[in-house]
Amino acid sequence: YSSVRLDVRRVESIKEGSNVIGNKTRVKVVKNKVAPPFREAVFEILYGKGISKWGELVDLAVQLDIIQKSGSWFSMGDERIGQGANSVKDYLIANPDIAEKVEAEVRENLWKLNNGAPKPPAKAADKGVAVSADDFSDED
Repeated sequence: YSSVRLDVRRVESIKEGSNVIGNKTRVKVVKNKVAPPFREAVFEILYGKGISKWGELVDLAVQLDIIQKSGSWFSMGDERIGQGANSVKDYLIANPDIAEKVEAEVRENLWKLNNGAPKPPAKAADKGVAVSADDFSDED
């Protein structure tokens, strides 16, 4: 008896020129005994590489409006960074400092996609406890 059942489907092929280099894949939770069902994820799987980190970063940055999309053009602020998602991925790979900045902003704002409410800050301890060498013994 399964606890989780997933529906995995290919949405579209990812091409580089005329060569197919991967698939855009949709995974939907059909049955789940341990968490809410009917959740869905869409991601790119590149042959020989696995799930595309750069594709996920671009998709999340567009959803969070860190990278703006207008037609097939992508831009950050006033600067156009590429036409088409593949050129944006290449731009981020070529500019690791900008990629780190985009990733940091995505991680900082990811809560907006999950449930719309920020997590409360962690509660700090009220007082510290003083510890001295007398608190420890050499006996086992």
